[in-house]
Amino acid sequence: MMTKGPSRKQVIIPMVKDNIDKFMKNSSIHVTNLNRNLRNTKSEVLVDFIRSDPLEITVVTNKVLLNSDLLIIKKYIKNLENIDSTQVETSQLPQSKSYLKIIGILYSLFVYKTSSYTVIR
Repeated sequence: MMTKGPSRKQVIIPMVKDNIDKFMKNSSIHVTNLNRNLRNTKSEVLVDFIRSDPLEITVVTNKVLLNSDLLIIKKYIKNLENIDSTQVETSQLPQSKSYLKIIGILYSLFVYKTSSYTVIR
């Protein structure tokens, strides 16, 4: 069974936890500002929302990003005053579009019976 994973509608920005906490406090303002910056360049991409993980933030957009859109988002985040831009790594698009999820394997296949053989050393 194929399960949808990360898409090219996301920008992953690795950063340290302190930066993530500071950034996420004003995430709605950042969404508004990013959308304004994207509209100023006549881009059709808009930011839907921003979510955080322990080691990164993910900017989720409505359409697939172009390189110019990625640069706008990267530049915006690097120029924020309340976060340490030296501890923000390069923005990147997800590397895979989907992954395999294996389901329906019975647990009994992995349970081995103990044998009555004696090991002689």
